[in-house]
Formats: sequence, structure tokens, C-alpha cells
Amino acid sequence: MSSKDNTISFPELIKLKRDGGQLSEAEIGTFVLGVTLGAIQKTQIGAMLMAIWQKGMTEEETLALTREMMNSGETFKWPEEWLVVDKHSTGGVGDKVSLPLAPALAACGCKVPMISGRGLAHTGGTLDKLESIPGFKVNQSVEQVKQILKDVGCCIVGQTESLVPADRVLYAIRDATSTVDSLPLIISSIISKKGAEGLSALMLDVKFGSAALYKDLDSARQLAQSLVTAGNKLGVKTGAVLSRMNAPIGQTVGNAVEVCEALECLKGRGPDDLKELVIDLGGYLLWMCGHSCTLEAGKSEITLKLENGEALKKFEAMLKAQGVLADVAHSLCSNESDYFKHMKRAAHQTELEVLDDGAVLDIDGLALAKVLHKLGAGRTKSGEEIDYSVGAEILVKMGQQVQKGESWIRIHHNCPDLSTHYPDLQKALIIGSRDKYKAVSRVAEFIDPDNPSMS
Repeated sequence: MSSKDNTISFPELIKLKRDGGQLSEAEIGTFVLGVTLGAIQKTQIGAMLMAIWQKGMTEEETLALTREMMNSGETFKWPEEWLVVDKHSTGGVGDKVSLPLAPALAACGCKVPMISGRGLAHTGGTLDKLESIPGFKVNQSVEQVKQILKDVGCCIVGQTESLVPADRVLYAIRDATSTVDSLPLIISSIISKKGAEGLSALMLDVKFGSAALYKDLDSARQLAQSLVTAGNKLGVKTGAVLSRMNAPIGQTVGNAVEVCEALECLKGRGPDDLKELVIDLGGYLLWMCGHSCTLEAGKSEITLKLENGEALKKFEAMLKAQGVLADVAHSLCSNESDYFKHMKRAAHQTELEVLDDGAVLDIDGLALAKVLHKLGAGRTKSGEEIDYSVGAEILVKMGQQVQKGESWIRIHHNCPDLSTHYPDLQKALIIGSRDKYKAVSRVAEFIDPDNPSMS
């Protein structure tokens, strides 16, 4: 811990913030040290988090909290010649972007120590998706992470015990105290973990829309600018994109089905909007860290690695390095793979029909995710098991003209009767006149690391 003040008690710190006061760097250091060592009661931690949620924090306080959390445990150190990069998403429905992006960046010569999380609420997180692959181990030691990066170039793992231990405590209590949406707490949680990774550059994918934490562009932009500022002030070259999160990304939502779609993307196929996000995020990152001389050159290199199979080879190598049997990894990554030969398929597949003629104007990703959550694809509390085989395949595309009676979605489920969920599922499909549809790119803006206030 870089700073602490043992002369002030925890209740006094809580009272100071509760009454709108500004905490010094030393006082914040004392609080984070108490959290890390278990010297402060959970009720006191909850009270401090609520005080921060109510009164906010200045930029200086937020930066101090982030720095103290980052230094609360081990930080990664890499060989000087490595170009170490990562990406973080604020979450969304059908967001399997990390799965093709990490190996694509590795194929470009980067090292990608992607430390990901599990999902709460809607569907699984990146780790849950990968654990639908038999044998995949998300828990790797620091030494194992370093070896995988040396041998393969990328890994996708869970947070290690020694990395940012303060965040592990605070994150769980934030969820229990309804303080998850506090801007200073979001910033400190995200940037402390990424700062501890020892990154050369970080790309943030900040979502906005009906299925995102932030519903409108302005509030998402405020978060993105704050994250970019904090990351750069802590010495990590940080940029961000603002991307739309209404309809699901790609054509699948769930865990196993999203792995299948990510593999299709790695094979040069897959849905256009998923490829667009992978190419945009990867291209921005390569340009931002100086690997590519222009943004277009960065995008072109990511595109090439997806099309020529080099990203796929990196993914197969990562699967093997993280515990998947060699023949299973090779089978999944072969061009004509039967994915469900290896991953669990749900007992039932039920298709729903379009109720009216018209064009697909939108698909409510949140409404769809809520149903899948009830069917077992997500978890309500940390540690709860999820059903990897539950998911949905969307059979229509945005703007497509459809007719009544045509199948628009296939639900993978293990409950014997899906009918009670039909009304909520049908509400997710928005049909209307073709002239009301307007195609838009997933990415709305780019937040420049050198000037976060400009896009």
C-alpha cells in the first residue's frame, strides 16, 4: 500500500465522506488497507460505499482510490520487449467479442493477459462462456499466465487471488449494497484491475442503450471519458469506444451457443456486427499502442488475421494451454466442426414464429436475456451454477422483411414446457414498416486517449 494514516478511525472516515468531505490520499490508503487485511467490518465497508454513492468523489479521490486498489496486491511485470494490451467491456447481451479479439491481437504479435469476469443477472460472462468448453480452466496462477503468454500470446483467465484483492471484497459488497452504479466505484474497480496487469495499452468498450447499464449516449460518454482519464493518469495508454447495446451482438445469446458463434467469427464467417466490433476494437488498440501507423492499418491487420486462420490457430493453442484436450481443441477449430459433439446441447429446441408481416426494426436484447436467465443461462447470486446449454439463436436479421408464421428464434432449453415464456419472448421482436428501419453501426464514437473530452 503506497500510503496510509493510522491516526484516524474507520467510523471517522465514514462520517467525513457521509458529510460530503474530501478524503485525503492517506485516508483512502487507510481504508483500502483495512479492506485488504480484513481490519474493517463489512458493515463499515458497506457504509463507506453508500457514502461514496451518495456524495460522490472528486477526480483526485477517485484516482487515489484506484491507485491504492491497484497496489493492494501483486502487479504483473513483463519482459520489456512485450507489447501487452487488453480490452474491457461494460457488458451486454450476446457480448462474445473477447473470444475472437484476444487471439486476433495475439496473432498480430501482442500479448493479451485478458482477466475476465463471470456474469450476474442476464446471461454468463466471458469465463462462463469458455467453461462451456469441456476441460477449459479459467483459474491459472500468475506463473501459468506468464507461461501461456510466452508460448501462445493470449489467455483469458479469472482474477487471481493475489491481484487487486481489495476489489474482490469491495465488488461483492457493492452488489449487496446496491452501489454498483457509483461512477467512482466503477472507475476504480475497472482501472485498478487493468492497471495491475501491467498493460502497454487498454481499449474500453463502453455500452449504451436499452440493454446496457447506461441507457443514453451522454451518460455512457461521461463514464468513458472518466475511465480514459483515470487509465492514462495511472500510466496505461487508454482509449474507449462507445457502442450501441439494444439488440444482442450477433445472432446468439447464451453460453455454449455464443462460443459456437465466436468460433465462426474466427473462421472468417459469423455475423457482420460481431466482426465489426472485433475489427474496430482491435484496430483502435493496434493504432493507439503504436503497433499500426494508422487506424485503417490496424483494422486491416485484424481483418487479415481473422480471414487467414492465424487468429483461429492462436485460439486453438490457448484452449490447449488452458486445459482442453488437444483432439477436442482441434475438432472445435476445424472448418466443419460439429460443436455439440463436445459441448452440451440442451434437451429441447423450440422455434417461435413471427406474429405479423413486416420488417425487423429491433430485437429487445434485455427482454430476451431476462427469459434466458429464468431458464438457467444466468445467475442471481455469485457462485450460483448456470446451465451452459441454455441459449437462443436469432434466425432473422435487422431490417429483414419477414412474414407471419416464419420462424424468428430458436430457444435451447431444458424445461419441458416453454409456453409460459412465449409472451415475453414475442415482445422482444419489434416488427414494423420497412421505411422505419435505419441501419446503424455498432460503434458510435471513439474517445481519444490524448484528449478524452473529444470524440
